[in-house]
Amino acid sequence: MSNSASAILADRGRITVAPGGWGGSLRGALHAEWTKLRTLPGTIWLLAGIAAAAISVSVAAVAASTCPAGHCFVDTTRLSLTGVQFAQVVVVILAVTAFCGEYSTGMIRVTFAATPRRSAVLAAKAVIAGALVLVAGTIGVLGSVLAGRLMLTGNGFTVAHGFPLLSLAHGPTLRAAAGSVLYLALIALLSTGVAALLRDSAVATGTMLALLYLPPVIVSILSNSEHWQHRLDRWSPMIAGLTIQDTIGLRGLAISPWGGLGVLALWAAGALLAGGLLLHRRDA
Repeated sequence: MSNSASAILADRGRITVAPGGWGGSLRGALHAEWTKLRTLPGTIWLLAGIAAAAISVSVAAVAASTCPAGHCFVDTTRLSLTGVQFAQVVVVILAVTAFCGEYSTGMIRVTFAATPRRSAVLAAKAVIAGALVLVAGTIGVLGSVLAGRLMLTGNGFTVAHGFPLLSLAHGPTLRAAAGSVLYLALIALLSTGVAALLRDSAVATGTMLALLYLPPVIVSILSNSEHWQHRLDRWSPMIAGLTIQDTIGLRGLAISPWGGLGVLALWAAGALLAGGLLLHRRDA
């Protein structure tokens, strides 16, 4: 049977043949990756950890913020979504483990034998990881917004002080909430691409965390250099991506909210492209 007419797929340890080409390979790879991830005991805990981290840290941030006199310049929407910055750590772990776990066990050879089109394997891993993070991220973001709505007024962020009740019916708040979910999904895609490049869980996780959290540290060090600070604000994945959460002071931002999310999308696309190219050039 020719490669153009069929693709070999692996599912729960058995080899099956399905109609193919690249599309057939992708469909089979998606099914295989979904089966792998949903049957791993750690997956559900990591997904729960994404939602729990987002909600718990957001609750803590809101609880620690007060505005008793009503003279506060605070973006209450962004404040209520603080937990997204910490939930992304769990997202990184989930996406990196989903890709690199098979390299540590040697099972990646079986995967590539079952689906010779390595680009389909990478695409499937990225899609499944991103889709799962979308679900967990939605729960975490909605919980964070609800916590902000319930808690902010008790801390002085009242209508009388110029802070409207947090609501998804408010356009900027809805954009920030939906954008935060997309942000987490893009972090999953970026992590998958980095994992494909490095193929080692510890190295890929460390690289991702440095890529996310090192630029803000550099920005604080370069506080007297507006030129470099502006560039880092525009092009670093976390700083640029999280501008999607801003609902006030938009004219003072280095990049627009959707533009910042676009920068993160470019990072993710670049990492996946580079990872896909190296997958074809290197042995399993």
